[in-house]
Amino acid sequence: MNKPALFLLLLNFAVIGALPRVFFRSDGRFNLKWWLTALPFGLSPLFVAGSTAVGWEPITPDSWRTGLTLVAVALNAVSIALIFLTLGTHRIPVALWHQENDDPRHIVTHGAYGLIRHPFYAAFLLAFLSGAVLFPHAITLALFCYGFVALNTTAAQEEQRLSGSEFGVEYRRYLARTGRFLPRPGRSAPAETSRVGG
Repeated sequence: MNKPALFLLLLNFAVIGALPRVFFRSDGRFNLKWWLTALPFGLSPLFVAGSTAVGWEPITPDSWRTGLTLVAVALNAVSIALIFLTLGTHRIPVALWHQENDDPRHIVTHGAYGLIRHPFYAAFLLAFLSGAVLFPHAITLALFCYGFVALNTTAAQEEQRLSGSEFGVEYRRYLARTGRFLPRPGRSAPAETSRVGG
């Protein structure tokens, strides 16, 4: 396995793993739903690094390895860039996933959020996809699928909560023009940024 590509993948997951401690609000608890959502974030890099450490690699044609490595590196680079772009968009830390006290204090519709509603989750999914591309195996693919279902479920719950909040009217307009994890084709972000609440 390409060691720099593996390092970049592990660095990406390390950045993701640090977010709950260094960026997200610390007034919540890591409940069972949080741990179930977080599970693949630990298992995916552990499986890839552990397999590589013992010299076990999936069987892929030699002619594919360079291409898969380049795709994985690109996915990791975009993921890391999107994480930092999203961090730069926030002025205050946001709530952890699945917290009882994560009622919205404001909504953010500018920066990374101007095109997609969940740029953190999109970045996380890119990291999972990168792991599956760099180390194509049923386990990395299963962890990507598990991560997608967990993050998609979490995103849907957050959207429902925001739609029913005091910011519901504006948030529903925002839902209509942005995609959950990918930009909506033919839709453009509003000309001015919008921030509601405290």
